[in-house]
Amino acid sequence: MIHQPPAGARDLLPLEVAQKGWINDRLQQVFQRWGYQRIVTSTLEWLDTLTAGGAIQPSTVIQLRDESERTLGLRPELTASIARAAVTRMAGNTYPQRLCYRANIFRNPPQNHHGRQLEFYQAGVELLFAGGLLADAEILLLLANCLKDLGVENWQIILGQAELTRSLLALFPESLRKQVRHCLANLDRVTLEKLPLEPTLKEKALFLFDLRGKPKEVLAKIAKWELDQSAQEIVDNLKSLVDLLANSSDFPIPLTLDLSLWQTFDFYTGIVFEVVSFNHNQSYLLGKGGRYDQLLGLYHPQGISSPGIGFALNIEDLHSCLLPTNKLPQQTAASNWLVIAQTPSAASAALNYAQKLRNSEQLVRVELDLGERCPEEIREYARNCRIKKLAWLSSEGEAKIETLG
Repeated sequence: MIHQPPAGARDLLPLEVAQKGWINDRLQQVFQRWGYQRIVTSTLEWLDTLTAGGAIQPSTVIQLRDESERTLGLRPELTASIARAAVTRMAGNTYPQRLCYRANIFRNPPQNHHGRQLEFYQAGVELLFAGGLLADAEILLLLANCLKDLGVENWQIILGQAELTRSLLALFPESLRKQVRHCLANLDRVTLEKLPLEPTLKEKALFLFDLRGKPKEVLAKIAKWELDQSAQEIVDNLKSLVDLLANSSDFPIPLTLDLSLWQTFDFYTGIVFEVVSFNHNQSYLLGKGGRYDQLLGLYHPQGISSPGIGFALNIEDLHSCLLPTNKLPQQTAASNWLVIAQTPSAASAALNYAQKLRNSEQLVRVELDLGERCPEEIREYARNCRIKKLAWLSSEGEAKIETLG
């Protein structure tokens, strides 16, 4: 029998681990420079916790049962877990809370998709107990800073506004509103054109479907709609946000405003966004996020709502996007030393010498030769593994240093 991981699961070998570690480390450094502190939440949550906000469908959760038959789930994202921790375990902390994470997540693939990936890796941030224009701008600028620091090319942020789109959808008959919304979320123009809408509403539906482009141009188009006071305030806030981003970054942020950008659930209450990249004839969805001002209230013991906003970056997609470039490590780190006992009686001396090297002030990678190889085989191994320094230990503890060319 050949043992393999379950369908949809995979092993990460050392070079891929090093490359994804490089991505993660750079992201965490950016997060920390912006004042975000790392949080680690449980891999397991009650299913009710994961699905409370409506963002996660139970069918997408890999489920387990405890001894009392209560249903647990492997986390399919981090926002729900962090929201729970923030309003229960961290309730006395000074607001706002800037939290970041790097973690694996698990998702049950759709039916008839056996073998699809089950485990993913994400890095992201949550800015909790903070609403308003500055908080929105901080998150988008932080996202742009991450992409620039990684050296991702040809990326852009697609920005929408869930509350505004929800307001515009109110123009359509309630019996068809859900279908219009579904067509927008799934970019299904064909179905949208076939919906039994009167001509004026069909024109508005198609107008909404195509409402994307340069922010100022899109906002100018939406200004021609008859907006109520609430929708007009949202449009004004979007204008202010776009101006703030343009005036607050030391590099141009490629921003596309897309008011058809919509999720199929009511998780988001304000701006929503995706970051995409087109490189090497392939498109990548690198991450997504948005504002969720009702979610924390679902986990608060007294049901008190508080604002929140965040984003998650997909490590696999970032890795795939960067892999054809020379930015990622092209090989794993080599050991600095190979310590060899020249005779069996020199084993103790070799062990002590290797530990002495490891205890030096600098980070030094030291391997111990485990015997049963002749000197030439040892040197060949060292060259193949890019080890430059060899220490040959005698039984008296004397070290003969050899440097390989």
